[in-house]
Amino acid sequence: MSELVKEFNDYREKMNEVILSKNNLVMKRLWNLDTNTYEDGALDKKTKEMLGLVASMVLRCDDCIKYHLGKAHELGVNTDEMYEIFAVANIVGGTIVIPHTRRAAEYWEELETSK
Repeated sequence: MSELVKEFNDYREKMNEVILSKNNLVMKRLWNLDTNTYEDGALDKKTKEMLGLVASMVLRCDDCIKYHLGKAHELGVNTDEMYEIFAVANIVGGTIVIPHTRRAAEYWEELETSK
């Protein structure tokens, strides 16, 4: 695993533990709702992760983008599919999404080289 990917995953895990350890019911319910949203349903997990990635890119949330890139990679999204996802995000979000696409492409390359 590349250092970039490891650093992101370690930080996310550590801070999630801190937040959830405070036993705030609303935060726990929010985390649970998020987890359950991406489970298989009428849409499969892979499709939901691709949708989450487009939304995250349009909203310009780099942490969310990295998270969905990692999940999409785990679920077998290939590079051709990924660049179509990037294209949709840029059409929907406009040119303001381009810097986030650069960082997304960098992170995707890290995921691909660490197979």
